[in-house]
Amino acid sequence: MKINPYLNFGGHTEAAFNFYRSVFGGEFLNVNRFGENPDSTIPDPLKDKIMHITLPIDNSYLMGSDAPEEMGFTVQMGNNTYIMISPDSREETKRVFEALAAGGTVETDLQDMFWGDYYGSLTDKYGVQWMLNYSKTQH
Repeated sequence: MKINPYLNFGGHTEAAFNFYRSVFGGEFLNVNRFGENPDSTIPDPLKDKIMHITLPIDNSYLMGSDAPEEMGFTVQMGNNTYIMISPDSREETKRVFEALAAGGTVETDLQDMFWGDYYGSLTDKYGVQWMLNYSKTQH
C-alpha cells in the first residue's frame, strides 16, 4: 500500500506543481484538466484548471488539484491536504475506506470513476482528510 500527499489549491495548482518540479526534478506522470470530465456543467473558465496532477518524487508521488470556489470548494490552509492511499486491491480499498469512514464524514462515496479507478474520499472522526484510489494500472 502506498501513501502519498495530495494538495488542493484555489486555482494555482499548475504554477505550484511547476515550482515543485523545479525543486524536485522529474516529469509529470499525468496532467488531467476539468475540461476532460464528461460532465458538461463545468464552466468554461474552469476547463483548463487542473483536475489531477502527479509528480513522482523518489518512490512516492506528490499529487494535487484545483478546488475552485465555483465548484463549491473553499480552500484554506488546513483543509487543502489529503492523505492519498493506493491499496493493492479493490477489496483492501473498500476495507480501509469503511474503517476510516466509521464515525467520520464521507465526501465522495467509494465508486468506479470515469477515469477508470475505484475512488472515494472522506474525513475521519479526527478531522483528517483521506482519499483512497485503487487502480489496476498503479504506478
